[in-house]
Amino acid sequence: MSYPPDPAAQEPGPVYPDPPYPGTPAPPYPGSAVPAPPYPGSAVPSPPYPGSAASAPPYPGSAVPSPPYPGSAASAPPYPGSAVPAPPYPGSAVPSPPYPGSAAPPPPYPETPAPPSYPGGAPQYPGAAPSYPAAPPAHPGVTPTYPSGPQPTATAPPYVPPQTPPAAPTPAAPSEAPAPDDLDYRHAGSRIHVAAHQRGADATAIGQLAVQVPGFLVSLAVVASFAVGILGTAMGWLVILAWLASGALVFHRPTELAFARHVMKLRAPLAEERARLEPVWREVTARAGIEAHTYELMVENSTDLNAVAAAGHVVGVTTYALNEIPSSNLAAVLAHELGHHTGGHAWTGLLGYWYSLPGRIAWAFMRGIARIAIRVASVFSLAATGMVYLFIGMFVIGGFVAAWYITVPLVAAPYLLAYVGRQGELRADRQAADLGFAPHLAQVLHHFQAQEDAVKAQAAAQGRQLKEPGGLAKLLTTHPDNYTRLQALEPYLQLGR
Repeated sequence: MSYPPDPAAQEPGPVYPDPPYPGTPAPPYPGSAVPAPPYPGSAVPSPPYPGSAASAPPYPGSAVPSPPYPGSAASAPPYPGSAVPAPPYPGSAVPSPPYPGSAAPPPPYPETPAPPSYPGGAPQYPGAAPSYPAAPPAHPGVTPTYPSGPQPTATAPPYVPPQTPPAAPTPAAPSEAPAPDDLDYRHAGSRIHVAAHQRGADATAIGQLAVQVPGFLVSLAVVASFAVGILGTAMGWLVILAWLASGALVFHRPTELAFARHVMKLRAPLAEERARLEPVWREVTARAGIEAHTYELMVENSTDLNAVAAAGHVVGVTTYALNEIPSSNLAAVLAHELGHHTGGHAWTGLLGYWYSLPGRIAWAFMRGIARIAIRVASVFSLAATGMVYLFIGMFVIGGFVAAWYITVPLVAAPYLLAYVGRQGELRADRQAADLGFAPHLAQVLHHFQAQEDAVKAQAAAQGRQLKEPGGLAKLLTTHPDNYTRLQALEPYLQLGR
C-alpha cells in the first residue's frame, strides 16, 4: 500500500509498494476491482475495514479509498510475518519501520503541521527554502516583520512624504460672496412722506417732445396716406384716430411689461433677487417721497453695470449691478433711474419714438429703394448711375425748398435728441445727489472710467488703437462722458451730501 500524501503539499509524495503476502502474488491496491486474497489459514476473505461496507475509505485528495486512521475502532490485521504492527500514520511520534524488501526507508512524515499559507504565495514544502511575500512598504517609524525565517539585517528608511508647497488660495468667484449691504436705511420702519406729485415733465422731457414733432408730422402723413388710400376716407380716419390713441399704451402696465420682456429682454426678478432689490428700492423711493409699488422692478441678464428706466412704470437693473456692487451704489443707480421717471424722461422718450416710428419706416424704405436703383443703374452704364444720383439729389433739394420747416428739423433731430439725452442724464444725476447718493454715484462713475481705461490699455498692449468718436460723432452720443458727470457732482460732494 502507499503512504498518504502530505496534507500541506500540492503534489503527492513518493509511492512505495506493499509487501507481498507469503506464497501469494502482490495484493491489488485498495479500490481495485479484484478482491483482496484471504488471510493465511483462513477460508474466508479478509474482513472489510472498520466502518466501511466493502472497501477502505479513500485517501484525502485522491480518488482511491484510504485505510482508516490510527485511533479508529478497529485497524487492519498485521501483515503475516511482520514483527511489528502496521506503520503509524502521519501525526504519530514514532516513525514507521521500513517495509520488507524495500530498498530504502521512506522519508519520515513531518512531525509538525503544515505551515500556514501566506498572502500572495503558495504553502511551502518540507525541506524547501522558505519564500516570503514581498515586504509591504515601510511606514514612518515602523520596522516591517515577516511571518518566519531570518529577519532582514537592515531596516528600510522611514517614509518621508514629499513636501509640496501649499497651493495659493484662489479668489472666490464674484457671485459666491454677496455684495456688502452698506446702505443707510434711514426710513426703515418709519412713516414715509409721499410727495404731492409722483410724476412730472421737466424741461428735458418737454424738449424731447418738441424735437419729435417733425417726425410725428411725417408719421401722421404716412399713416393717413396708407389708411385713406387703401381703406377709404371713413375707415382711413378710424385708423388714424386709433393710431393717435395708441400712445396711451405707454402707461398701460401690461403693455409696458410685454414691451420690456420682448423688446428690452427684461424679466421678473427671482425670489432671492427680489429679496435684495426691494429693500434698497424702498429706501430710495422713501427718500424721494414716491410710492414704491408705483413702479415695476425687472432684471436683465448682463455682466455690465447698468440700469434702465423704460416706458411709464418699469425700472430694470442688470444682474451685475444687482449682485456685485454694494447696496449704497445700487441705491445710487436706482435713484438715477427714478430721476428719469419722475422727470418724465422715460415716457416722453418712448412716446416720441412710437409716434415717429411710421416716418422712420418710410425713410428706411426710401433709402432701400435708392440703393437698389443705384446698383441696377451701375450694371448698365456710368451714365445711368449718374442719372439716378441726379434724381435723388433733386428730390432732396425740392424737399428742402418746398417744406424746409419739415426737412430741416428732420435732419437736425438726431443731434437735438442726443443733446437732450445728455441733459437728461445730468438731471437724473442731480436727482440722485439730492437724495443723498452723490458720493455713491461718484463711485459708480469712477468704476465706469476704470473699465474704459482698462479697455484702452488692453488695446494698446495688443498694438491696437481704439477709434475715438470725433467731430459730428460726439454730437450724436446720448450720454455725457464720465468726467463731465463727475464735475457736475462736485458741488454735492463738497457739501458732503
